[in-house]
Amino acid sequence: MKGARLEPVQRRGTPRIRLQVPIFLRGTDASGADFVELTKTLNISATGACIASARVLRRDQIVNLTVPTPSPASSGIVPNETPPIAAKVLRQDLVGDMRLFGLEFLRPLE
Repeated sequence: MKGARLEPVQRRGTPRIRLQVPIFLRGTDASGADFVELTKTLNISATGACIASARVLRRDQIVNLTVPTPSPASSGIVPNETPPIAAKVLRQDLVGDMRLFGLEFLRPLE
């Protein structure tokens, strides 16, 4: 069909949800310093997330995300944070003084 436009190819295998979740971001920044930063997701899916960070990270770098939980003083059966989620940095966008990172989880969330 002449003039017909094809739909763009969807690169994501799972839908994203716009959801701000507080997270601890752990890793090593571009200068080699280990860090822990309290930040948030901007959107999330079973296979990755977009997060905000003031840190400088490298493409293909592995970072760990954990979700803070109530302190043990408020509940003896809940840990301080969730088990770590390992993720690879795929991309970076600069918005003002904040960096937005596209991350791919090494294992999809269940």
